[in-house]
Amino acid sequence: MLRAYAVGLFVVVVAVVVNGCGDGEIVSHPSASQEGGSAVIPDVSYLAETAESDSYSRPVPAVPNAADPNVAAPDRALPTVNAAPAGRPAPGNDLATHRRSRLAEDVPAGVERREAIRSASTVPLGEVAGLSDNLAVVEQARDRFDQIVENEFLSVRESPLSTFSIDVDTASYAKTRMYLQQRNELPPPDAVRIEELVNYFDYQYTPPVGDDPFAVHMEVARAPWRPEHLLARVGIKGREVEQRPACNLVFLIDVSGSMNRPNKLGLVKQGLQLLTTQLNDDDRVAIVVYAGAAGLVLPPTHGDNRHVIMDAVARLSAGGSTNGAQGIRLAYNVARQNFVPGGVNRVLLCTDGDFNVGTTNTGDLVRLAAGNAREGVFLSVLGFGMGNHNDAMLETLSNQANGNYAFIDSDREARKVLLDQLDSTLVTIAKDVKIQIEFNPAHVTSYRLIGYENRRLEDRDFNDDTKDAGEIGAGHTVTALYELVLADGRDDSIEPLVDPLKYQSARQLAKAADSDDLLNLKLRFKRPHNDHSELAVFPIKNTPLEFGQATQDFQFAAAVAEFGMLLRNSQHRGGASYGEVLEIAGASRGRDPHGYRTEFLQVVSAARRLVEPEAAAMSPALPVIAYRGPVKVGGVGYHQPSPQIPVRFLVAIAIAGWLIISTIGLVVIAWAILGRHQDQAWHGTTVPAAKTLH
Repeated sequence: MLRAYAVGLFVVVVAVVVNGCGDGEIVSHPSASQEGGSAVIPDVSYLAETAESDSYSRPVPAVPNAADPNVAAPDRALPTVNAAPAGRPAPGNDLATHRRSRLAEDVPAGVERREAIRSASTVPLGEVAGLSDNLAVVEQARDRFDQIVENEFLSVRESPLSTFSIDVDTASYAKTRMYLQQRNELPPPDAVRIEELVNYFDYQYTPPVGDDPFAVHMEVARAPWRPEHLLARVGIKGREVEQRPACNLVFLIDVSGSMNRPNKLGLVKQGLQLLTTQLNDDDRVAIVVYAGAAGLVLPPTHGDNRHVIMDAVARLSAGGSTNGAQGIRLAYNVARQNFVPGGVNRVLLCTDGDFNVGTTNTGDLVRLAAGNAREGVFLSVLGFGMGNHNDAMLETLSNQANGNYAFIDSDREARKVLLDQLDSTLVTIAKDVKIQIEFNPAHVTSYRLIGYENRRLEDRDFNDDTKDAGEIGAGHTVTALYELVLADGRDDSIEPLVDPLKYQSARQLAKAADSDDLLNLKLRFKRPHNDHSELAVFPIKNTPLEFGQATQDFQFAAAVAEFGMLLRNSQHRGGASYGEVLEIAGASRGRDPHGYRTEFLQVVSAARRLVEPEAAAMSPALPVIAYRGPVKVGGVGYHQPSPQIPVRFLVAIAIAGWLIISTIGLVVIAWAILGRHQDQAWHGTTVPAAKTLH
């Protein structure tokens, strides 16, 4: 009886543990299983279920643009509003058949069909969910990234000024994460923009006071990958807004055939519905779609009609070729016609970047975007999916259109960009922000700007208000890092760029060089509705710290930059290693309310498994960020992240609990048996008669 009781109790406990861990949240991953670890693949099947729910049954208003010459009517073939369930192929457009028919042209020359089919097992879940076949299309070669030429060390004597535009884009980090965690491969070096990796994370910079649009923070310490050098950090914190001004938003949605995937159009719907829940009553939203042609499927609608906006988004389906240029023109026309003076006027472009019909010349699109930006209509670019992603064009568009560029690879990222950081995405507090640093040659021999390769400016552009630069959104933090070689140390990082001059002597140091200033930081910026810039100046003293004495934010930013240099195989990485990145980032993670810094440790570990499998196998397991069931917010489902305890820890707790409960049960049973024997002994014994007391 005791044995049966213990075995039954053990079975019940194990069943509870298995049931608690069996929701599909943690699955074995090809790379992780080799190392004895685990990886998380988020479930995206809920996208179709959310779109199919009949939460909003009102029809989309009829297209009212037939008489407007500035607004193109939808083409008959344009699949703007379709009765097909969201997240599934439209009738007559079976996606699996389409994929099979394109397999031959998508697979590069020399790759056999059987190799493409065999590679299907390596395709991430987000790329194949909802497909009826398991064919993988080899598409990575079609992703387009601009070449990045890494910044070199420059001599302070020959190049005393460093000038660049700030950048708040974060797309590169999301793409890097997707390559490592979903594709199980290293990202292409040109996909890694180090400044976007660093700026993906929030830092605890003190906000500005008074009317200043931002506050500036500087810190200098030893560089972890090369301790004989210094690392200087420039940190900018944008002013928060108490009340977001009225918004005139135009959702410009790519509904071409290439978007017909859950991780593309499915995530577009998810993100825009989340954004809709945050609209104020005086906000207005219009929806423009484009495929073979462009059309207005939702006229400007006030934010209090959320059900109408959500219904229009939920009923979109994909199909056809991609005439992105026509869609952008139509979206800008709609935005200008409904311009809100003093408010937020912005087009949100949602696309995989595959413009293959109409005007595809990047220069023409950039001029169009830049012209509208000068008139006060800004552009935010949201990229989705990989395989035919034109990263180079989308980044250029956002840079020239007073906008920002994010890449949405999961519903969690959609929530970050379009819900948690909505004010930063929509509200610009300063535009054309430029930084210029002059280094003191008495203390610094040479310097190198880490990242920002495509944001560098000519020194003369700093005072030129006609030169475009980056924008800062409400509450944004911007970080830039310089690696410095001290004047009292050996400088073998550079060689003289030119021979000594024959007719001129070397530059003479000014009296200011005798001070303890390390550098002089200057900022120029324009307020959102001004065309003339303002200047701010901040001298920085030469008081460096040891790296371990620096703030947690400084150390974490340095770890992220070091990770970027490793991914790019930078010639300036010095003694950098993935192990050091994990050690620094883990120790400086600090307060992490959204789990982004914890997730960074997982991303670094994924890269380490690919590059250093033996070292990765010996490293301790990291906490896993998993996804739990869809949570409804304003009628929209999204997966909210939650820390996930490792399975082996749960099993250990279960076994310990079983032992404790079993022991208690055995004690109770033994006590009961002992008590029964005592009763039998008591009743079988002759008790002497009690003495009567008189």
